[in-house]
Order: sequence, then structure tokens, then C-alpha cells
Amino acid sequence: MKKVVVIGGGAAGMMAAATAAQKGCRVVLLEKNDKLGRKLFITGKGRCNLTNACDMDGLFGNVVTNPKFLYSAFYGFDNRMAMEWFEKAGCPVKTERGGRVFPVSDHSSDVIKALAGQLKQWKVETRLGVRAESLVTVPGEEATEAGSGGMDCAGAAVGVKAAAGPQAHKCRMPEKAKAVAGVKLADGTVESADAVIVAAGGLSYPLTGSTGDGYRMAAENGHTVKATYPSLVPFIIKEGWCGQLQGLALKNVAISLCEDGRKPFYEGFGEMLFTHFGVSGPLILSASSYYAGRKKKGAVRLHLDLKPALTAEQLDKRLLRDFEENGKKQFKNSLGGLFPAKLIPVMVMLSGIDGEKKTLEVTREERQHFARMIKNVEMTVAGTRDYAEAVITKGGVHVKEINPSTMESKKVGGLYFAGEVLDVDAMTGGFNLQIAWSTGYLAGSSAAPRKA
Repeated sequence: MKKVVVIGGGAAGMMAAATAAQKGCRVVLLEKNDKLGRKLFITGKGRCNLTNACDMDGLFGNVVTNPKFLYSAFYGFDNRMAMEWFEKAGCPVKTERGGRVFPVSDHSSDVIKALAGQLKQWKVETRLGVRAESLVTVPGEEATEAGSGGMDCAGAAVGVKAAAGPQAHKCRMPEKAKAVAGVKLADGTVESADAVIVAAGGLSYPLTGSTGDGYRMAAENGHTVKATYPSLVPFIIKEGWCGQLQGLALKNVAISLCEDGRKPFYEGFGEMLFTHFGVSGPLILSASSYYAGRKKKGAVRLHLDLKPALTAEQLDKRLLRDFEENGKKQFKNSLGGLFPAKLIPVMVMLSGIDGEKKTLEVTREERQHFARMIKNVEMTVAGTRDYAEAVITKGGVHVKEINPSTMESKKVGGLYFAGEVLDVDAMTGGFNLQIAWSTGYLAGSSAAPRKA
């Protein structure tokens, strides 16, 4: 039997191991933690949003980095297949708002149990508490060709004069300089292998064991590793008034991100949360996917529209009506119908209107300025929180050095990559786990022996 070693017992690693074993390989799964799926366990606040029930356009549309690279992976094992896979593995699923798919039990542990059950069923040798230190490689095989020379892929003679006739020499295809032969473990022993799948994750949530081992192994074997950043992560906001709103959640608001004097590079609608350091919540996490790694030419501003359903003119009419009804009240006491109580003092401060002023004394210019400000509360993004709070890592192994049809390295024969270690990432909503399932399945299938 062909022997496959999988490095990493997370989502992609477990899927890759189960798939390779099902397709006829002897599989050894190495996981340095004492349990499988440590990061999966905390995903989705412990509920595990394992995929999204959208159509294929939705899948590709929610991938932020290198969506075209995932064409074969997604079509080979799409979201419907993933849902069916977990159902058959004993984990019934349900679809909620926004197409988010969860286990019916709302327990991420059931997703892990389903994966672990498949590993056991297909006799995967799972070794916990074992850390992979490095890859073991041997020189790759040279191409054999007719004649004493060869030809490059453009047809030019290499080393010899071109002979007459089109069949005198075969085109020399690029050969891998080396091939994988096994994995060296932290204790110095070597686990031999015919193929190795690196699914060691990224850098996010380091307490779960994500310490960038996969990036290091890739770089040690000639791969380019694109710069990494925390992604799907809260923003740090410069303005101090954000801290006054700590714990306040806002629904149905719109935001945009832009650099000084430039068009927005992100626009979104949804829910957000104020924290002691800035802002978080689904809307902000999605925005961070477009902020991370961006070459910023100026300060990045976050523009918050508190009333996206209304134009500035419609909002001004609403304010005029509210002010007329509350004319004898102080301005600060007339905004209860517009904002949550916690937000009112900050909005009064930002408006520049004296909160003690009677509402009927607010001028037309002040009211119109207030309407425009409600639709454009501006904040300065000072950065993001670190990997400890990031759902995923942006960046990773350069996809141009990976065969998208197999997930095999173009540099090292028999070496495959899957999951977060690759330079692919997506929005919230189950899309990043779908990347893990799809690339893990493809890597496991590709590492298995071919049928004649």
C-alpha cells in the first residue's frame, strides 16, 4: 500500500487523511496536540459553522484571495458534498440565516467526532502529541529522453544541434529537483512516506497549536511563503470615544473602508460591536479581510452609516419631525427614537450641538449637518488585533507553486498542501472551512494511487 503521512489534525488534515485512506492508502496522521480538531472545537463560538449552503457563484464570490486557484478543489468537493459527507458520517446539519451551515446539535464536538469516526473506520493511524520537525527529501528522478540531448518546451535545442524530423527529441518538461521521502519528527526519528500532505494550519489562535510550522517546512523546501497577517479580526480604532460604547451591538448598519482621498476598497452591511479597543462583529471581521496586507498610502478611515435605509434628505425630514414633536425637550433627550441609549451621548458629542439646547432651538444647518453625520460616522483604523483573536491567517504558501488540480507541490514530488497553510482565504460564513474540506479532499485523493 502507498504510505501517506499527513501533518496536522485540523479540518483539512483530517479530511485529507480520511480521503487518502478511503482511496487505498496506508495513512499516518501526525498531530502535535493531545486532541484532534483543537481549533475546530472553538470555531463559531463552539457551534462550528462548517460550510455555507450558497451556490457555486457564492462560494467563489466569498473567497478573498486567489479564488481561481480553488476551481478544481471546489468542483471536486463542493459545499453540498461536504454537507452530505457529514450527514453520512453521523453529524446531521442544518442551514441558518445567510446560508450558514451548523451541526443540528450546535456542538462543534460532533463535527470532530464525525471526522474522527471516519479516521477510525478507514484505519488511519492517528498519532497525538507528535510534532513534525521537517520534511525528508531525496533527489528527484531525471527525465529520460530520446537522443543525447533534449529540447526545452519552446522547441529550442538544448546542448545539441537540432536533428532533422519532429520526432528526433522529446520536449523536456520541468522535473522536480527532489521528492519527499518522509517526515523527521521532533524526537529525531523519521516516519517514511511515499507522499506527505502538509495541513498544519496558519498562525491564528496560537493556543490551539497554530504556530506556522507548515510555512517553515514549505520555505525550507524552496517554496515562497507570502507575507502573513491576522485576518477576520477586530479593528483597533484611534478615537477614544469608541471605548465609551463598549458592549454596544448595532444591527443593519453599513460601513466602508477607504484611504484618504480615495474610493472605498470595502463596503458592507450587517452587524458590528463596539469594544474597549475599537470595533468587532461579523461586519468588521469581513472588512478586515480586505484591510490585512493592503499597501496603505494614507490613513484608513472607517465610515459608519447608522441609517443606511434612508438618504440624508429622508433622514433630515425624520429629524425635523422628531424635533417638532420634542421641541421643548433638551436636544440630548430627544434622540431616544433614533439611537440606543448608550450611543446618544457620543452622538451628541460628535454632532457639535449643545446637548442642553432645546430641540426647537436647533438650527436648520445644525440639523442637516447632524443628518449627514449620522450617515457618516468617521473612525480612524489604527490596525488590527493580533493572531490570538484572528479567525484565520491571510497569506501563506504561494499558490503559483502548487498544482491547483492536485494540490501537489511543483517543486517537490509527492508533497501536497491543504487548508490554511495555503495563500487562500475567504469571508466569514463557513467559507474558510469549505476551503479546508475541499483542498483536504483533493490533496488526499491526489496522493492516493492511480487506478490503471
